[in-house]
Amino acid sequence: MAKPDLKEIKWFPDVEEHDYPAAESYLSLLYNKDRVDDMIARLRTAAIVPFKAKDIFRASQLPLTGLSNSHVENDRKKIQKGASLSPLLIVRDELHGKAVIADGYHRLCAIYELDEDAWIQCKII
Repeated sequence: MAKPDLKEIKWFPDVEEHDYPAAESYLSLLYNKDRVDDMIARLRTAAIVPFKAKDIFRASQLPLTGLSNSHVENDRKKIQKGASLSPLLIVRDELHGKAVIADGYHRLCAIYELDEDAWIQCKII
């Protein structure tokens, strides 16, 4: 399959509202409620910034989930159809020296499979 031109990966101008509760649920597994509440509030007001897919993977220390995953496959199809994606929500875990992907892991995997040098829109705190 040919890799898409980077211009073909489209992004919503802001994070979709349903991504915040998803991020909150995930972060609640790692951090206490007060800390998570603060993180979500800060993510809501954070600026959107780009990072390369390969750099996010390196910083997150996560494995790549393949196209056999239904969520990754759905996101890949969205990219191929030219549909916009929601920016990722990322928290810097300075204590452990890594980036925690609070929401958007499957979008990241789908994009990385297509182009590891692709720029990913993110909110990061």
